[in-house]
Amino acid sequence: METQSAITPTASSGLGRNRHRGWLWLLVGFLGLAGGWFLWSRFQQDVVPGAIAAQSTTVETETARSAPVKEFSEFVGALEAQERVMLRPEVEGRITQILVVAGDRVSAGTPILQLSPDRPAAVVSGAIADIEVARASRSAAQAEILEAEADRDSAIAERALQDTEYQRTQSLVDAGALAQQSLDQVARNRDVAIAALAAAERRIQTARANLAEARASLSRAESNAAVATEDLSDYQVVAPINGVVGDLPVKVGDYVNIGQMITTLTSNQTMDLRLSIPVERSNELRAGLPVELRTQEGLDPLVTGRISFVAERVEAGAQSILAKASFPNPDGQLRDEQFVRANVIWDESPGVMVPTTAISRVGGQSFVFVMESATEGDSEFVAVQRPVQLGTIDNNRYHIISGVDTGETIITAGILRLSDGAPVTADNSTSAN
Repeated sequence: METQSAITPTASSGLGRNRHRGWLWLLVGFLGLAGGWFLWSRFQQDVVPGAIAAQSTTVETETARSAPVKEFSEFVGALEAQERVMLRPEVEGRITQILVVAGDRVSAGTPILQLSPDRPAAVVSGAIADIEVARASRSAAQAEILEAEADRDSAIAERALQDTEYQRTQSLVDAGALAQQSLDQVARNRDVAIAALAAAERRIQTARANLAEARASLSRAESNAAVATEDLSDYQVVAPINGVVGDLPVKVGDYVNIGQMITTLTSNQTMDLRLSIPVERSNELRAGLPVELRTQEGLDPLVTGRISFVAERVEAGAQSILAKASFPNPDGQLRDEQFVRANVIWDESPGVMVPTTAISRVGGQSFVFVMESATEGDSEFVAVQRPVQLGTIDNNRYHIISGVDTGETIITAGILRLSDGAPVTADNSTSAN
C-alpha cells in the first residue's frame, strides 16, 4: 500500500515565504543592535569625562617647607620653687595675733604671727633696768676719777711748794740764819705733801678699777638685754624671704610647740625641675642645654629654660645622672609642685615637617599623599601615595626623614577617601579660616 504526500504546490509556496520573512526580521534586529551600540559609544565619549571630573575628591593641602627639627628627650616631673621655706616657731607659746592671710604676698621681715610674750617681755624689762644701773655706776666711777685726778694735781702742787720751802729753809739753816727746828718743821710738811700725792694716785687707780668694773657690768647688762630682746623677737614669727603665704592651719588661741609647722612661704620667680638623664646621654649632657616646658603633650611650650646643674656622679640603682633645669617665671604661670612635661633639646637641624593628619599607615608602613599634576585623563591633579620614613613628632608635626622633599604639595585632610592615582581638587578655604 503506498502513501501519497498531503502537501500541495500551494502549501509549499507559502512555507518559502515564511522563511524569507524570518531572515528579514533577523537582519533588521541585527542592524538595530549595531546602531544602538554605535549611538551608545558616541554618548559614552561625551559623558565619561564629565563623570570622571565629577568624581574628583576635594582635599586640603600644604606645601612642605624646611623647618628646624629638634632632637629631644621627654621627661616628666614636678616643679620646685627655688625659694620655699616652712615657717616654724623657735619657741612655744599661745598665738595672740595672726597678721596675714593665706595668699598674701609679703616681703622679708614682714610679721606673720605673734605668740604671747608676757614672760620674755618681763625679762627684757629687767635687763633694761640692769643697763640703767650699770650706766649709773659707770658715771659715778668716771666722776670719782675726775675728783681723784684733781686731788692729785693739788697734791703735786703742794709737793712742789714743800720741796722749794725745804731747799730755802735748809739754805738758811746752813747759813745760821734759822734754827734746825725750822728745817725739821719744813721737812715734816714736805713728807705730808708726798703722802698726800701718793694717796691721790691710789684713789685714781681705785676709781679707774671701779670704772672698768662699771663698764663690764654695763656690757653684761647690754648683752643680757640683747639676748632677752632676741628671745622676745622669737615670739614673733616673721617672713625670712619674699614670697606668697601658704595655707594657715592655725588660729588665734592655738598653742604651738617649737618646730611645729605654721605655714609655708613660696617665691615662684624661678622654678627648678629635677631630671634623671640616662647615663647613655652623659656625653651630650651639659649645663646650658635648652629645655622646653609643657603641661600637656602636643601643646606649645610654656617657657624655655636651661640646664643649670649636672651631678658629678651616677645614681647607681637607676644608672642615671641627676640634672636640674631652671625656668624663669615672671608672670607666675608656673606653680610649685606643678606636674609638667619637659623636652631636653640635644640638637637642632633643618628638615621637612608635615602635620600628623597627613600620615596614613598600611601594614606598618607610613605613607603620605602628594598632589601632583595628572599626566593623563581630564583631571588636573592626582594624589600619589608615597612611603615615608618618620622621625620625631613635635607640636603635632612629624619630621620626615625621607620620602618628601621641600616644596612638594602634601595632602593634609581627606586622605581616608583617597587611593593612589585618584583625581583630587585642592580647597584650602577651610584651613585658611
